[in-house]
Amino acid sequence: MHGNEVLGRELILKLADYLCDEYMKSNGNIRELIHQTRIHLMASMNPDGWQLATDTGASDYLTGRTNNNSVDLNRNFPDLDRIMFSHEENHIDHNNHLLQDITSIKEPLQPETRAVIRLIMQIPFVLSANLHGGDLVANYPYDESKSGKLTGEYSSSPDDETFRHLALQYSLYHADMADPKRKNCGDVDSAQFAKQGGITNGAKWYSLQGGMQDFNYLSSNDFEITLELGCDKYPNDDVLENEWKRNKNALINFIWQSHIGVKGIVYDSVTKLGIPNAVIHVKNVTKNIQKDIQHDITSVHDGDYFRLLTPGQYKITAYRDGYLPHTRLVTVINRPFTQAQRVDFALKPISLPPYIRIQPDNFINSKPDELFSTAQKWENWRNGNQEPLALE
Repeated sequence: MHGNEVLGRELILKLADYLCDEYMKSNGNIRELIHQTRIHLMASMNPDGWQLATDTGASDYLTGRTNNNSVDLNRNFPDLDRIMFSHEENHIDHNNHLLQDITSIKEPLQPETRAVIRLIMQIPFVLSANLHGGDLVANYPYDESKSGKLTGEYSSSPDDETFRHLALQYSLYHADMADPKRKNCGDVDSAQFAKQGGITNGAKWYSLQGGMQDFNYLSSNDFEITLELGCDKYPNDDVLENEWKRNKNALINFIWQSHIGVKGIVYDSVTKLGIPNAVIHVKNVTKNIQKDIQHDITSVHDGDYFRLLTPGQYKITAYRDGYLPHTRLVTVINRPFTQAQRVDFALKPISLPPYIRIQPDNFINSKPDELFSTAQKWENWRNGNQEPLALE
């Protein structure tokens, strides 16, 4: 995203090469990873900035950071955080896929930003990371503070526990990101990162608006973190091999994290066809926590879904208009280098026979729980448990 922060670009290119080589060498772990995972690699989101930084010999800390229109792409995404924070304050349940709620933007979207948003909307990503330079830390949402404070305010997302896990799964597998004895990058925050396991909440470090990390989380099903890969934004080519060795295990392990939690198909119990856009809601009931995770995801094209979760016990509910909700109690146990636990949901359609009479005004004015009760009674009748109804 920042053209002068070049290590991520080189690591992505090397990662592609490594995955292909190790697959051909019959590396069991890499073969399993490739067979089970759709991996998308973008070496550069800002080629113009990279070209400028390269042509000028990486002469300073900022040249090439922005795109050809002098815009910082990591401040150019629609600000969905403020919408989410407003929903939280007003107890509005709408907590994901918030792009549709945007009514205006402060700055025009850049061509690169538009292209990446189109990619995010078209492909149902589960997990991602954007790679930067200038410090050594794994950064996780939210990047924007809820109060507007510029630094020092921890801004937790509903999936804070899962995001902390994801960040640690990079930092702990990196050669020294989580090592308290490692060299820091010269500022007070950097000196503290390693003592925190090599991770930080974004807004706790410094608040930013329009970042890609939070946009992914609030506009789609994707969980994204930001990786700061080192103090030097434009390192010399003679250190690239060592940097690959420092990051290789962390990169591979991070990709494996797309398989934590649960996955499955939401389908129609009658037609057996997958149901897209079904809502997946999760309640954490581990050790009587009884806490709803106020961030829902949705099933995609063929009814498939992936829900990243840390180990624990959860009540997971799938629902969509026209169907009865279905809740399952699931114990999540994340085993390394294996697929996520399969949890499917067969939703029963709500269908009323033609000889049931419905008075439109009463039906429209019914409360949601009353409608659900009616639907449940009809379902009971279909199963032979009670007489048919006449709704007046």
